[in-house]
Amino acid sequence: MRYLLILLVGFLIVFILTPYMKRIAFKINFVDLPTKRKKHTAPMPLLGGVGIFLGFFLGCLIFIRPFDKKFFSILIAAMLVLLIGLVDDWYKTKGKEFGILPRLVVQIIAATMVYRSGIVFQGYNNPFTHNYIVLPQFLQYSLSVIWIFGITTVINWCDGMDGLAGSLSAISATTLFIVALVKGQSDSAEMSILLVGVTIGFLRYNKHPAQIFMGDSGANFLGFMLGIIALDGAFKQTTIISILIPILALGVPIFDNIFVIIKRFLDGKPIYKADRTQIHYRLAAKGMNEIQVLSFICLISTCLCLLSIIILLLKI
Repeated sequence: MRYLLILLVGFLIVFILTPYMKRIAFKINFVDLPTKRKKHTAPMPLLGGVGIFLGFFLGCLIFIRPFDKKFFSILIAAMLVLLIGLVDDWYKTKGKEFGILPRLVVQIIAATMVYRSGIVFQGYNNPFTHNYIVLPQFLQYSLSVIWIFGITTVINWCDGMDGLAGSLSAISATTLFIVALVKGQSDSAEMSILLVGVTIGFLRYNKHPAQIFMGDSGANFLGFMLGIIALDGAFKQTTIISILIPILALGVPIFDNIFVIIKRFLDGKPIYKADRTQIHYRLAAKGMNEIQVLSFICLISTCLCLLSIIILLLKI
């Protein structure tokens, strides 16, 4: 019942806040302008990410304890990710592109803060000797930061269609919630189910046809929190095989964007240069409408998540 309450509270906060975010965005002209690459033909409010952020951390203040170094490190780091996303969104309101380097630096700083708080990929269980292998510190740092930064980026990159980033985030967070329950990790379970709640609350207004966008601020925040929850939960005390659990839980954005990076590299294009190579664009180019594309991608994501849960239950 506690988890259901957390889910409902997270949902209600964002459900109530989002219309206000929409009105504020129009009032201050914080809107995404149409371009040739984008499907929307009218300016769209870009403050959905602020509502998601407020909903999540208000939920944390109500339910998550204790307010320790880890909590405040996550809060400050998440605020940094949100703020640099808002700066990126502000550039969009002017029809401009924000530079890559500031985003890269801020996100790495935020991921480093999370690492220093104790959320670390420390090692893995050897499936043959059952000994716990502790990785060298530089590897712990590198893998932890790369994971958080990578998940932040791939969730952001998949935010190219109404409801897509939110739906994939909700499916992944639900999977991480189940993993945390099975492992007896109550903190990770609470944060996961709260993330599900705030995401579903936002999807009420972001489903096709969208009334508001989460923007880079919201997509980066969702990816950042998913990376942290997986690192602090699903990656703990894993074997070599069960490392696949969080990777499969976030499989669609991870594998799709690995494909995108490879394709851009082979085509001689900058890796961070936005184009239409993501799976949702490719499916739409085949003639599928937005509802069909979203349903198909969510089905793939659900199948990968179910596979991750099977691996978990098999205790490989």
